[in-house]
Amino acid sequence: MIKNLKTTTTQNIFSILLALFMIYAGFSHLTFNRVDFQAQVPDWVPLSKDLVVILSGILEITLGLGLALWKNQRVRFGWVLALFFILVFPGNIAQYLDKKDAFGTLDSDSARLIRLFFQPVLIAWALWSSGAWQSWRNSKKGT
Repeated sequence: MIKNLKTTTTQNIFSILLALFMIYAGFSHLTFNRVDFQAQVPDWVPLSKDLVVILSGILEITLGLGLALWKNQRVRFGWVLALFFILVFPGNIAQYLDKKDAFGTLDSDSARLIRLFFQPVLIAWALWSSGAWQSWRNSKKGT
């Protein structure tokens, strides 16, 4: 059973920052960065790159709004957001391997490689700030 727990003020601030980041990223998927995000969709995905970008943008906005506004479900949103970051990671790897430029800053192998190391940070951020990690640890202790 997923149990919400009281999070610290620092966790709450970082949770809101992550939620705002997700809403912004989702909006950018649907508007001004739409073509750049298509560079992250691997060629082996059996859907239109544009459709994948649109759907992921809608999902990012939904996750961001849920994390920000649905406090009694924040732990669940933390887990789902961490899973989302895991699921999109192959796209980041494909972008690196295929040497696809995007966003004006991911224009070199080193920039694309460095970006890969931020994905675990996003996963940890989602789990920590939402209280999901502590909730899971408490469930293992029986508390």
